[in-house]
Amino acid sequence: MSSPTTPVDINPVPEAVTPIEACTLVIFGGSGDLARRRLIPAVYNLLLDGLLPAKYAVIGLGRKAMTDEEFRNLVKEGVIKHSRQALVEETWATFQSHLFYIQGENEDPHTYAALRAKAEQVEQAMQLPGNRIFYLSIPPSSFASVCEGLATAGLATSSGSSYSRIIVEKPVGRDLASAQQINAVTGKVFEESQIFRIDHYLGKETVQNLMVVRFANSIFEPIWNHKYIDHVQITVSESEGVGTRASYYEEAGALRDMIQNHLLQLLCLVAMEPPYSLDPNVVRDAKMEVLRCLRPIVGKDVERYTVRGQYAEGTAHGQPVPGYRREKGVNPNSTTETYVAVKAFVENWRWSGVPFYLRTGKTLPKRASEVAVQFKDIPQILFNADPARPQPANVLTLRIQPDEGLSLRIISRVPGTRAQTHPVEMDFQYSDVFGCPSPEAYERLLLDVMAGDASRFMRRDAVEASWDWVTKILDGWAQQKLRWLPEYQAGTWGPVEAERMIQNDGRAWRIL
Repeated sequence: MSSPTTPVDINPVPEAVTPIEACTLVIFGGSGDLARRRLIPAVYNLLLDGLLPAKYAVIGLGRKAMTDEEFRNLVKEGVIKHSRQALVEETWATFQSHLFYIQGENEDPHTYAALRAKAEQVEQAMQLPGNRIFYLSIPPSSFASVCEGLATAGLATSSGSSYSRIIVEKPVGRDLASAQQINAVTGKVFEESQIFRIDHYLGKETVQNLMVVRFANSIFEPIWNHKYIDHVQITVSESEGVGTRASYYEEAGALRDMIQNHLLQLLCLVAMEPPYSLDPNVVRDAKMEVLRCLRPIVGKDVERYTVRGQYAEGTAHGQPVPGYRREKGVNPNSTTETYVAVKAFVENWRWSGVPFYLRTGKTLPKRASEVAVQFKDIPQILFNADPARPQPANVLTLRIQPDEGLSLRIISRVPGTRAQTHPVEMDFQYSDVFGCPSPEAYERLLLDVMAGDASRFMRRDAVEASWDWVTKILDGWAQQKLRWLPEYQAGTWGPVEAERMIQNDGRAWRIL
């Protein structure tokens, strides 16, 4: 592997580069946690990296009464604590002059007239062309009011000389019906090309690298099918409990919160057919075909192919953790799952018979996300002739977090006079090779919106297709009418039922 001091030969990807035009970013929920911890630091890092247009403005809109100066001080604290790069006072002095704030209620029609006046005032002062991006960092229940308010104020229409775009933060609904309602509300005001449904997982470096690993390396694609791959495991483990998000989590649960968006999007990237170009709609068409091919989990298959559970009292990071039903804000009789494992199948020629095991949970032993592709065993001859000591399978692992990178497990001969073999890891880490930290997901995704590149965002049909698949599981769970869910001790890898599900297939969950 190259070291950080070794020159790295960079090949530009042959894709059209859209220039980033001057624009105004309006953040609904501008005084909230996401804006302070993620969005403003992301814009600041784009500035430090020289990726922002020369002219830009950020307007926060929130319920809290604040002056522009108070808003700047609030988000400065967020940048100091959460920015990928350290705050540079000289740069901040320039950056903060582009930050503004307006107080308003999402449901109040007068908010939008005031917002238009503020935007026009800022744009005139800073010589901006009227390109506007509206980021909805607010509950889905307010989407309709915001869209209608923007339309009434004349802020939703793109013209020949300027654009309007809207970013919808997850969750886009809580089942198929609510997702369709949200899509109908946004679609009534905005064209599909103006709507960017954001999933920050799609902005992570290793997720972006999935397509490159598959389609820029001739060694993988010929064996990327049911003839050579035994199964795929996709894991997103969280070491923390619900914390202060109990009220949200009670309404969501692990299936809605993680499987419907993050893990299904990873599955699509692993399983998609090669797109013929990097055009956003071509890439999204390829991912949509995977969702169409997902086998529905209904009837008795809900019990066979899904496991859910709740964390019980235990320890995380050396600290005691109460059981989920004892967390503040949680119903003592709750049947909301904090862990879910699913066995899924993509029913097409490439993946016939290959199971995709998805799992996610709270209070697991470590915070980690990975995609592991396990290849089929070699024949039981030569170096695999002893059935009592089978060779470990080859595994390609793409680490999304932490330590972004990938590894390939192969079998090697142990040096010495005796014929012995041992599995070894061929490991690659971004930080080791390229010598610099990867951009945060929100940085990349905000830049995509400014460029009008929707390839990393979910299209309306994909949102509804994923919810259709997930809602069938939710309906199956509802029919089970369980009073209590299986429990797993906080700080362990989930309920024993999940182990049994995969062990029944002669396989085992990976230890991360």
